[in-house]
Amino acid sequence: MRKPVIRAVGGYALYVELCREISLDCNRRVHELYYLLLEKRGELGVDEVVPAYTSVTLFYNPRKTSWSLLAEKVSKLIEELRGKVVFRPRRFRIPVVYGGRYGPDLEESARLAGVSVDEFVKIHTSREYVCYMLGFTPGFVYLGDVDERIAVPRLEKPRTRVPRGSVGIAGKQTGLYGTESPGGWRIVGRTPLRTFDPRRDPPIPIRPGDLVEFYEISEKEFRELEGTWIEEVS
Repeated sequence: MRKPVIRAVGGYALYVELCREISLDCNRRVHELYYLLLEKRGELGVDEVVPAYTSVTLFYNPRKTSWSLLAEKVSKLIEELRGKVVFRPRRFRIPVVYGGRYGPDLEESARLAGVSVDEFVKIHTSREYVCYMLGFTPGFVYLGDVDERIAVPRLEKPRTRVPRGSVGIAGKQTGLYGTESPGGWRIVGRTPLRTFDPRRDPPIPIRPGDLVEFYEISEKEFRELEGTWIEEVS
């Protein structure tokens, strides 16, 4: 197992890279460290912890700790973490209308993948995806891994507007747009559920490490569910 890389970022941040290659195993380790750091951030003097694909960044209070002291404590926590289970994922099932105005790139994506539209949807809805991280806009959910048969590339020219709730694919990633924004992923469908609300705490219930499954619905069902808040599967 590769030794973690710890280095300074900016004035008061510490970057911890657990591995170089993106993988589900590496990302699981990131999530385990992330939730342990969240639990201990008060005693560590940390204000914020941000997980990514292969790393965690800690923003610390210089009045409570120093870079060298924090780096030492984090290194010890990584050693202590091995074999421990500190996080149990929650599950979410998300309804999606595929194709048409809801998924303008579905037909082209199926053509690129060399499968029928129905087969493309069947493959996309046939597995549970891990939330790798949240970004690049508020509420955007990065999910993986997509079945290689439908791992189509992102658009050559990004759109200036992608509706809230859109479900896209870019290579081995599939993603959920929590807000309307520009985007370059191939949009294959859209969910009627609201998945992001800045007035709520937390503003998005899906956390890094949680599991997401998509299932197909009709336009009629979309209208009936439109605006419903996403809930964890019990």
